[in-house]
Amino acid sequence: MIEKLRTPDERFTNLPDYNFTPNYIENLKGYEGLRAHYLDEGNPDSEEVFLCLHGEPSWSYLYRKMIPIFSANGIRSIAPDLYGFGKSDKPVSEDVYTFDFHRNFLIQLIETLNLKNITLVCQDWGGLLGLTLPMDMPERFKRLLIMNTALINGQPAGPVFAEWKNEITGQENVDLVKLFKKHAPGIKNDEAKAYEAPFPDASYKAGVRKFPHLVAEKPDMDGVETSLRAAGYWNRQWKGESFMAVGMKDPMLGPPVMNYMKELIKGCPEPLEVPEGGHFVQEAGGQVIAQKALEHFGMIKK
Repeated sequence: MIEKLRTPDERFTNLPDYNFTPNYIENLKGYEGLRAHYLDEGNPDSEEVFLCLHGEPSWSYLYRKMIPIFSANGIRSIAPDLYGFGKSDKPVSEDVYTFDFHRNFLIQLIETLNLKNITLVCQDWGGLLGLTLPMDMPERFKRLLIMNTALINGQPAGPVFAEWKNEITGQENVDLVKLFKKHAPGIKNDEAKAYEAPFPDASYKAGVRKFPHLVAEKPDMDGVETSLRAAGYWNRQWKGESFMAVGMKDPMLGPPVMNYMKELIKGCPEPLEVPEGGHFVQEAGGQVIAQKALEHFGMIKK
């Protein structure tokens, strides 16, 4: 049994603009004894599902500005918290957290909830993981809404990532309020504090500390083969519609990386630029991204 911690519910009271009903799923195969949290908002009978995947070190709180717009247009939104984040259980050992540990959880969640007609909504690790899913279940995915993310390729990620990695792993208990204020320009103090809510102390942050080490900068690291296969899928086999938004103030996964992703993804249109958007572009541009994406997809409710 995996040793884990569970964040007390009171840590999540009165978070700004996060009044969503929690949903939990337990004992998925390979995750026995662990409880995962996810949001399930909007029309439960909708044939359209927007699967909103967060990255590091965020959680489903990241999508609080986008989900209401999806809901207002009759769309069902599913936003899970990865194990180690948000309201999901947090394995204590950093060794538990691997590329496949997270990826297989998402696969099982999709299959258990039987999600279909999925629009993949992803940013940061939500993309590094999420972009590898459609190739293995193409019948379930219909569209892509991609923001400030990439695919790992087994190559050095560069000095900006090295700085980011040191920010998070250079201390036992990284200050997430400070980190979000740096990488989400304009975020309010109480919103930045909400990203610290899942972690009462450093013992809850094993997943936070481990994620930067999972960015595969060598060809033999976990996830490289899967990610390269995914790159081929998006470049040659993807048949769905796509929409891209870019936080222009993100030095790590900003315009240069996203321009590369635009060329990689078959049929990807010119991106929506969010001038004030940082790495966590949903903070500065969540509402406009959601609105423009729905307009692009022709999904605005009449």
